[in-house]
Amino acid sequence: MPTIRRLEDIEAWKKARELNREVYRITRGESFARGFALRDQIRRATISAMSNIAEGYERDGNAEFRQFLYIAKGSAGEVRAQLYAALDVEYIDQETFERITTLALDTTRLVQGFIRYLDQSDLKGRKFAEDA
Repeated sequence: MPTIRRLEDIEAWKKARELNREVYRITRGESFARGFALRDQIRRATISAMSNIAEGYERDGNAEFRQFLYIAKGSAGEVRAQLYAALDVEYIDQETFERITTLALDTTRLVQGFIRYLDQSDLKGRKFAEDA
């Protein structure tokens, strides 16, 4: 497994960042201008996914890191729910929905894999020698 030397080495964080970038791109559109509450909520959720991975990484041990990873995983799920809402009110089309939902699912999968790795790891320190 690759070595983690900094936050930017974590695959789950990279995917969450990509998800964040895409959510912000689509929510800048005219259709989301009418849906202020949904736009802000989906943006907060995607930022939460990325930020909680970062915050957990900066904590001192696996237990805290896992806790923040679970929050990040929940936030990625929240993004998926909000994508359904955006699709249902026709703020996004089916193709956009599927593309960004795939990013959210990939984020969830990578975060879950990292949680599984930490559960099985003997590493207990803040800076982990390997990543999942």
